This record gives sequence, structure tokens and C-alpha cells, in this order.
Amino acid sequence: MKRIYTYGHEQVKRNITIGDIIENKKNGVKMTQVTAQNKEEAEILSDQNIDMIITGSDSYEDVRKGAPNTFITAALFAGRFITKDDILKGAIEVSMKGADSVLTPRSPEIVEMLANEGMHVQGHVGMVPSNATKFGGIRTVGKTVDEALKILADLKDLENAGAFGAEVECVAEDALIEVSKHTELVLNSLGAGSGGDVIFLFFEDIVGETINIKMPRHAKSWGDGKKILSELRKERTKAINEFKTDVEKSKYPNSDHTISMNEGELAKLIKELKKV
Repeated sequence: MKRIYTYGHEQVKRNITIGDIIENKKNGVKMTQVTAQNKEEAEILSDQNIDMIITGSDSYEDVRKGAPNTFITAALFAGRFITKDDILKGAIEVSMKGADSVLTPRSPEIVEMLANEGMHVQGHVGMVPSNATKFGGIRTVGKTVDEALKILADLKDLENAGAFGAEVECVAEDALIEVSKHTELVLNSLGAGSGGDVIFLFFEDIVGETINIKMPRHAKSWGDGKKILSELRKERTKAINEFKTDVEKSKYPNSDHTISMNEGELAKLIKELKKV
């Protein structure tokens, strides 16, 4: 564990620092990053020594409770923070609470604004979901020279703006391997293969809890959480149904679940109530 000061000047311990992350990139040491939405998920990731956690800024405090010493990135979702003032305020607030870095999908201008205030900033390039329509839908980008060069240009813009890293989403693996040789940014690969310095996946994909959507090609499940969730739903449904049935048949509540007045007190109460 390394001792650091947070943006809010609180002395804490972290499993890994920005300096370590940059050094690992230089030495070719692969790192891991997984999403967490709550304290429980964060506890699991911390216990299994995942290097980094990423979560939305709104869920940061709960996630931090589950992983008090893990490097956590707080994502500033575009729809949650609209204006420059909104973004700056949100970034400072979550950094003051102990976030180790912030991620924004916004322009290099926004990245520069945050970096100028001393925050450690990550950008987002490749198939950014909100821009999927310009690629003709959700697909891997960087399969042509022009697209690969555009990704490098985007990375360079972030680098020049003061970012230390970037999430690279759904990019051709071989393209990223070559492009990565031309940037000092720490690259978090989500569906971009082994070309990233950090391999990033969603918690629900890893544990097999993804439902209602098709798993993306890059994702892999090492568990069958969906089966357990299905069984849990059946058990919850059964319990709720039996509760309603027992109430309707006057089987609940019964003497096993109720407490009566002290001996003789009921008769006194009835007598007093007749006076009302």
C-alpha cells in the first residue's frame, strides 16, 4: 500500500498510484479494471486485488465504502453534467471525496479544464456509445487506416490537453497495438484487445449476470450469476405469493408472530373503552 494525499488533502492508503500506473505502462505490466455499482461489488473486487475500479460519480461514495484502498475512477456521465461549470463542480466534488481520477467523454477542452485544476483525467476514444450513430451503429472501429489514424489523433488531443489516460472502446486490436506506440497515455482497453495497458470489463459480464442484452463480442463470463439471479427471482416470487395468500386466508399474522397485553389488562382496557 502507498500513502497519498487525496485531492481534498486527506492522507489515505492506495493499492496503486498514478505514478505506479505510468511506470507499469513503461514496463509492460498489464493491469485490470472492473466496474462497480455498489459497496458489495466493490468489496469483491478489492478482495480479489483488482487494480482499479471505475464507477459513476453518483455511486462513488458507496463504492468507496467497499474498497477503501483501491484506485477508483469516477466517471462524469455526459447527461449528468451539462455545462462547463456543472462538469467542473462535479469533478471537484467527487475528487474531494477521494476519487483518484475522473473520466469524461467530453472534448479535449473539458479535459484541459479539469487537468488545469490538478485533477487526474481520463478521456474516452474509439466507439464511444453516444457517438455510435456516426459509425453506422455499434461496431468495432479502427479497421481501416483512416479510422486508426483518427483514433491516434484523438489520443494526441487528450494527451496535449493534460490527460494521463484514456478508455479505448471497441477498437481493432492490431490497430491499437500500433497506435499505442505513439502515445504516452495509459490506455484502458474495453473491447480493444491486448493493445491496452489496462484490461477493462464490466462486473456483470465477468460474473455472468448480464441480462436483456446480447453480450458484446469482447466480453467473457467466468461465472453463472444469471442462473442464480433467476433462481432468486423464483424464490422471491414464491415467498411474496405465499405471504399474500396467508393474509387473505387469515393464516398470518397468528400467535407465533404477535404479542398480547399482560394478563388481565385486556379486560381493563375493554372496560375503560366503554366509557369513551
